[in-house]
Amino acid sequence: MDGTVLVADDDRTIRTVLTQALTRAGCKVHATSSLVTLMRWVEEGKGDLVISDVVMPDGNGIEALPKIAAERPGLPVIVISAQNTIMTAIQAAEAEAYDYLPKPFDLPDLMKRASRALSQKHRVQPAADAAATPREPSDDLPLVGRTAAMQALYRLVARVMNADLPVLIIGESGTGKSLVARAIHDFSDRRTMPFVVAQATDFEGMDGPSALIARARGGTLLFDEVGDFDAEAQGRIVRMIDALPSNGPRILATSQKDLATTMSKEQFRSDLFYRLGGVTLEVPSLRDRVEDIPLLAEHFLARAEQSGASQRRLSAEAQEFVRTHRWPGNVRQLENTLRRLVVTALGPEITRAEVVAALGAQSAERPETGAAEEGEQLSASIARHLKRYFDLHGDSLPPPGLYERILREMELPMIEIALDATGGNQAKCAELLGINRNTLRKKITDLDIRVTRRRKLM
Repeated sequence: MDGTVLVADDDRTIRTVLTQALTRAGCKVHATSSLVTLMRWVEEGKGDLVISDVVMPDGNGIEALPKIAAERPGLPVIVISAQNTIMTAIQAAEAEAYDYLPKPFDLPDLMKRASRALSQKHRVQPAADAAATPREPSDDLPLVGRTAAMQALYRLVARVMNADLPVLIIGESGTGKSLVARAIHDFSDRRTMPFVVAQATDFEGMDGPSALIARARGGTLLFDEVGDFDAEAQGRIVRMIDALPSNGPRILATSQKDLATTMSKEQFRSDLFYRLGGVTLEVPSLRDRVEDIPLLAEHFLARAEQSGASQRRLSAEAQEFVRTHRWPGNVRQLENTLRRLVVTALGPEITRAEVVAALGAQSAERPETGAAEEGEQLSASIARHLKRYFDLHGDSLPPPGLYERILREMELPMIEIALDATGGNQAKCAELLGINRNTLRKKITDLDIRVTRRRKLM
């Protein structure tokens, strides 16, 4: 790589890691913990690339993007953030960031993105509107997660929110399909227009479709769980979409059913399927993003407190139970359970027993299987995860660095579970895993794993 990189982050460790990596790659680096200093460097004409955190002691990195674009048109900015929500990705896209990465980020992946940005440093882009201030994120949208599947979904939402193509959002019940639809509308150019959710009953009578169009105007019309609509309603939707005026509403639809399968069984109209599927977004189930469960739990407890409820936190045992529970109802079930626990818990710390009681004493244990079958299940699970990850990108390939990202996702739970099994004894854990103790320590640091020593009762 060749060029000068400006790094702005209030975390000294991140500044050090990025400075060392970029310097080894051949770049000159200026690092700071202050947005004021970063802006001064930009105004002085320094830097061919900016890598900036969002939340800084003296400002917001995303809010600084329009100012950077006005001062230095074409200067690429890569945003990194520990706020692992869909709103951060959308705000970064709106502010015309070159790229966005969640923390903890994959260093090789970031380096490749930085290399691409530097290779395009002479390509001048139109300056962003300095008066355009990114909107504040909404706490009503619990689309939280740092897993690869969720980050891929965030990026796709950011790319399609202002497209005129219809969007089909698929996923199991309780995964947040309607929330994704609402986010697409609320952060699009149509946000000042109505957001109308159509029910099957809205198509009753001769004037049903025209009344829907009149209500939605130039906003967004959502067909929620369109797979449940009967044949007559499906036919009316087809005719309505074909008759939409040029200034009509944008069409979104959600479905927990596999519409391709129901179509093959002649239970869903093929002409409607192809009209709705301009872009298909799949919202992953909670069991496919287990590492996001603690983040979601923390988010829901914090939101309850902001609404005036008592402050609550999960005990270590309760948090582990929550993380390993299957959650057949997905995010909606998790949210409702935690809302109930905020009210019913006896003290500020929610115990494991209280979580079990709230879930109706459902067991979080997995069914026992033989070793060969477990191996098969793990391989199948990884295959499904990867296929879904590739499918989320449509005709595009995922970002480079896939191998390291997948290894990281596997390493994290494996090391955490091994540490728990050995009571936090790193020497025993390294022996169990069959790796050098120094290697284990490095991985604990790189993966930001919290180690708690305790006496293990066997």
